[in-house]
Amino acid sequence: MTDPIHHLATVPRDELVSRAEADPLRPRFHFVSPAGWLNDPNGVSQWDGTYHLFYQYNPEGAFHHSIQWGHATSTDLVTWTDQPVALSPSAGPDAEGCWSGVLVNDDGTPTLVYSGRANEQELPCLAVGSPDLLTWSKVPENPVITAPPAGVDITAYRDHCVWREGATWRQLVGSGVRGRGGTAFLYESTDLRSWTYIGPLFIGDASQGDPADTDWTGTMWECVDLFRAGEGSLGSDSDDGAPDVLVFSAWDDGETRHPLYWTGRYAGDTYTPKELHRLDYGGRFFYAPQSFLDDGGRRIMFGWMQEGRSDAAMVEAGWSGVMSLPRVATLAEDGTLEFSPVPELEKLRTGHLHFGGRVLVGGGTPAVTRVSGNQLDLELDLQLAPGSALRLGVLGTADGTETTVIELSRETDDGPAGTLRLDRTRSSLDPAVDTEDKSGPVPMPEGRVHLRILVDRSAVEIFANGKPLTARVYPTLGGQHVSLAASAGTVRLLSLDAWTMQDIFEGSRPLFP
Repeated sequence: MTDPIHHLATVPRDELVSRAEADPLRPRFHFVSPAGWLNDPNGVSQWDGTYHLFYQYNPEGAFHHSIQWGHATSTDLVTWTDQPVALSPSAGPDAEGCWSGVLVNDDGTPTLVYSGRANEQELPCLAVGSPDLLTWSKVPENPVITAPPAGVDITAYRDHCVWREGATWRQLVGSGVRGRGGTAFLYESTDLRSWTYIGPLFIGDASQGDPADTDWTGTMWECVDLFRAGEGSLGSDSDDGAPDVLVFSAWDDGETRHPLYWTGRYAGDTYTPKELHRLDYGGRFFYAPQSFLDDGGRRIMFGWMQEGRSDAAMVEAGWSGVMSLPRVATLAEDGTLEFSPVPELEKLRTGHLHFGGRVLVGGGTPAVTRVSGNQLDLELDLQLAPGSALRLGVLGTADGTETTVIELSRETDDGPAGTLRLDRTRSSLDPAVDTEDKSGPVPMPEGRVHLRILVDRSAVEIFANGKPLTARVYPTLGGQHVSLAASAGTVRLLSLDAWTMQDIFEGSRPLFP
């Protein structure tokens, strides 16, 4: 994916790391790069029992330039060990950067399929790895696809989804057809090195909807990800009713918009869409998601939590970009995806507080929770009466001068729907940061909601009955106050459990492990 390349002066490596580590807004239990710039998750996988997270990385500074592949490993998806950089630009087709891609198993050989950037264009490249995935060699055939499809006026061309159907490899490359909409071009190969172009899998319609809408499909699709949501695999004839899910990040003329997904059916050389859905109500704050099946059969997804502060502020801080916590995607009864943080994260919990059995009335006295902190895991079970609303404030000051508010509201009738909203209007006294409203619908059968909130300094991930809203906030006063009140109607607090979350890194981390 592209961002303007910032021609900014670099700082010494030690200073870059010390700046990053000193920033009070830097998350402590989300994965972040040692310093510098981080964007898309790449090659997320489990190999011989070890989880691997590769990511777009610039160790020169907190700006998008000369992108490499950072690498970290984990045995539990919680604590991560930095590994040597996997890919760096070199003379040839990736001289200007090693951009986003995936890891596949080629009959026991770990293989990275990535976008090499040179001469201001991106083309598919390969690198093969050692058995421990710590050493990588680029293949001499790079680029393995030498040009985008002939005769098609494209908006951009990059990022990969690769899978195997029997003896044949198939690949999607994200793109867009100018004047029509986003697309993914389909290819096939027997050896990952020689590819035959099949055609566009499916072409979106950018003329539909308002470009300002949160479900506009954009003029180009970045980071496409295609998978079967239920049992079975892509291309199989399983008729269990589970959809094939096509995930993409809507892009338009250099602007990253939001992640979306189609449910439908992939068969033969085409994809037949049925319904379009928002993947995360935080929009660009959960961008370029990539998923994989782990050894337990779970569909695990990571996303890039972009910054909402200025380029200058990022450079001054010495770091940019947060990896989301890993989340599990499951198929809901209505055919949409539901998400929840992986349960392994619970091992970071400490200092448990529990409350329950309270009724909150709009305009009444706020609940006294005694919960505070800027690294929190909160779980609430609630029942909202029709027409009621709950406001939960985090990262706040006691006087309310600064606070970030999670709001749940239920419609006035007896229907099952409600709304999740993140109010960031008072989240920061810095006038330069992004405070745009974020919201989306939430199923509320009989008004019941399970709410999970993970707060990590400037990173907030919210899950309401499986619907996620991910965002960034930049509190300036260091507030850690948590408040809870009904702003309308009656809300029954069935239970509230709160924990402080421990750090996942200790000591200084070198830019180049």
